Amino acid sequence: MSDCLFCKIITGEVPGSIVYRDERVVAFNDINAQAPLHALIVPVRHISTLNALTAEDDGLVGEMVRRAAAIAAEQGYGESGYRTVFNTNAGAGQSVFHIHLHVLAGRRFTWPPG
Repeated sequence: MSDCLFCKIITGEVPGSIVYRDERVVAFNDINAQAPLHALIVPVRHISTLNALTAEDDGLVGEMVRRAAAIAAEQGYGESGYRTVFNTNAGAGQSVFHIHLHVLAGRRFTWPPG
């Protein structure tokens, strides 16, 4: 999608602090980090919201979650704990309409999230 910020980061049109890349997912550091580790895992293929996922995307979502766990472990947070979050649509805080999984670690998190 030509006006999507995350698509532009994936293609290199907009710089991003890439921490992982393969043919299906890309992970990069969030520019508005809310924790010492705050990375976003995004699919290479543009998918606007979780509502647009199909059964064929089940493997992709699993890859995103596994990649979040791997990044947390690589950064030393695998055992101490980390949080993963998908926000869907504006009312839940989604501001870029390209699905992305937040992985956050390195500080204490409260429940419920605010």
